[in-house]
Amino acid sequence: MAHEIAIIGDYFILPEVFEAEVRKACEGHDLNCRLRQEDWPNSPVVHGYEGGEDVMIKEFIGDFDEVAEFIGDAEILVMHQSPVTDAMLEKLPHLKFIACSRGGPVNVDINAAKKRGVQLVRAPGRNASAVAEFTIGAILAETRKIRVGHESLRHGEWRGDLYRADTTGRELNEMTVGVIGYGKIGTRLVKILQAFGCRILVSDPYVQIDPADLTAGVEQVSLNTLLAESDVVTLHPRVTEETTQMINKDALAQMKNDALLINTARGPLCDYDDLYDALKNGIIGSAMLETFSVEPTPPDWPLLQLDNVTLTPHIAGASVRTARYAAQVLAEDVKNYISGAPLKNRYGD
Repeated sequence: MAHEIAIIGDYFILPEVFEAEVRKACEGHDLNCRLRQEDWPNSPVVHGYEGGEDVMIKEFIGDFDEVAEFIGDAEILVMHQSPVTDAMLEKLPHLKFIACSRGGPVNVDINAAKKRGVQLVRAPGRNASAVAEFTIGAILAETRKIRVGHESLRHGEWRGDLYRADTTGRELNEMTVGVIGYGKIGTRLVKILQAFGCRILVSDPYVQIDPADLTAGVEQVSLNTLLAESDVVTLHPRVTEETTQMINKDALAQMKNDALLINTARGPLCDYDDLYDALKNGIIGSAMLETFSVEPTPPDWPLLQLDNVTLTPHIAGASVRTARYAAQVLAEDVKNYISGAPLKNRYGD
């Protein structure tokens, strides 16, 4: 009997890519695959962090009824950012397995799936390499005045003063970089940073530093110590009740007045009103922001007006490899589910 598989992709992870990886991993199994493609990133996701939704999911795209109708009698759902709510699952009694190509499946009502015995797998670390590399680029763009130099030339100004001792950039080998969060991305970033010869501080109360990193001189410290001693502070924790707006007025006041703050993780980690005040008033030196509490950002958002901020539209995790790798990770667990083998990336394990 064929396994009915509903596959929903978008313009980042194409449904055809999901299908190709699933069929490759499940060679020899009879599969009936049907495909749907959402318009993301041409159209934005419903972000959810602003509290406008009364459903227990975030960062999704797709109409609830249309997605549920497409899934229909499928046993397996493979998708990226499609919504799965309690009310949708009520209409989908045949659905037994969801494969979501996110590190954290925030677009799925996890409790509702668990209540109905629907197994859920994800793709942890799918974009760890991409985000770590992007963070290095963000650090260098700011510390070596790449953004400042670029913007001045675009406006016809030759900034020869950037060679002055009091305005020129600094090398990473003379700086202290503080990494908040030592998960898949944080650990990857720490490995890369070691090649630059900088002092590396890590703050994460829930993990122990890898012995190899400790041997290399990486220091595990408290958050307060990291904020006070770092020239660069880069954020990589998950959004939890504890970490929401962890970078606020009090945290910013502990940082050096020429420090660089980087957020390539999630917008809710920062109180952006407090950050605006800190950047405008010289509490810290500059910031590179890649994620925001509301996306897309409003055109009149105050942080867009500051000249000591670099902003990008939530693209740190976007790479060709991320898309392909995420599909491969899910396909492996689809095979495990079909064959009755242990799941590698069950959510909650």
